[in-house]
Order: sequence, then structure tokens, then C-alpha cells
Amino acid sequence: MEISTFTGPGFGENAYLAVCTESGSCIAVDPGRGAPELVRAIQSEGLVLEGIVLTHAHLDHIEGVSTVRATFPETPIWLHPADLGLYRGVQRQAAMFGMAAEPQPEPTHEIVPGEPIVVGSCTFEVRFTPGHAPGHVILVAHDHGLALVGDVVFQGSIGRSDLPGGDMQTLMASIRSQVLTLPDDTTLYPGHGPPTTVGHERVTNPFLVPHYGGELA
Repeated sequence: MEISTFTGPGFGENAYLAVCTESGSCIAVDPGRGAPELVRAIQSEGLVLEGIVLTHAHLDHIEGVSTVRATFPETPIWLHPADLGLYRGVQRQAAMFGMAAEPQPEPTHEIVPGEPIVVGSCTFEVRFTPGHAPGHVILVAHDHGLALVGDVVFQGSIGRSDLPGGDMQTLMASIRSQVLTLPDDTTLYPGHGPPTTVGHERVTNPFLVPHYGGELA
């Protein structure tokens, strides 16, 4: 599997193209303002887009869904149902930041934690990780040693919990049970900033070190 990153201006969010190299199939994960470049990459590399998968429905991670759909109009859109209200309220979200946004195409498929998302011959495990958003999920490709973690954890930081639907205790529980239980060499691709690893965050992230196992890791 190959992961390509497309970072948008403004919020600096990362959209990802996860490509199953054996089949040439791919999914677009969290398309924000980097969506035009992501679409061009799909076209130039002759890939088969099998879906748009959203880790959560905050404005910066969904405002490029319509851009992807404009070129690939039949592409399924996957979202956890607990984030459907956020998704449909994208214009209200934008107004909170003094911005404007257009409604996005309606999701077509519900993400169900525990049910895999299959891309060609590659498989993602879906783990439920609320706290930053009520329907947040992460996508773990165990065979490839990587996870797409949205806004749950970043290099040296964690996701906000002060936005609508957020809760710090829930977020910390999600990180402890769903992220820090992965092997230390698992590469984490976050919604903002550069990739990192579980092991690096376990021992250096100032938000996590005091919380892992109730003591310093």
C-alpha cells in the first residue's frame, strides 16, 4: 500500500490517497482543500477510485468531497452515522470560523466499526475513536503497519475536544484503547502535520505520556 498526502491551505489539513499497489484501486480519505491535487493524482496514475472515506465530518476534512465527486460522480461516500449531523451542518461549521461553505453530497454508506473497508486486495480495520468528533474513526492497515488517524492524535499533540461533540475524557480513552494498543512501529498519518509512529508518541507526546497505563510509558 502507498499513502500520498495532499495538504490544503488555510487549516492545513491532510487529505490522503490510499493506494493498493497490487490492484491500482484506491480510496480518498478526508478530502479537504487539497482535493484538486488528489483528483489529478488519481487521473494521472490511472487509479480506480473505490470510495471516499471520512474519519470524521469537520469542515476542513469534508469540504473537498464535492470536488472529488465532480470528477467521479458515482463514488461511494463513507461516514459514521454519529457524524451525519456535523456533515449536513457544514455551512454552520463554516460560519463559526467566519467562512462560507457549500453543502456536500450526501453520504451513501455508513461506516461500521469492526467491519473492514476493502481496497482491492488491501484491508483497513475500522476502529471507533470518538472524543474529537462523536463519529470519529481511524483506519488501520495491519498488514502494512500504518493507520490513518484523522484528528485523534498528531505528532506531539492530540485533537481538540472543545468543538461541538467533543469530549476530552472520551478522546483520551479512544487514544489509549485504539491507538496506543497498536504496535510501536505503526506509522500514523494524522489529519494535520507530518506522519509519526505509535512508539514515538507513546514516549514523547506531552499529552499522552502521563496517561499511558496511568504512569510514564
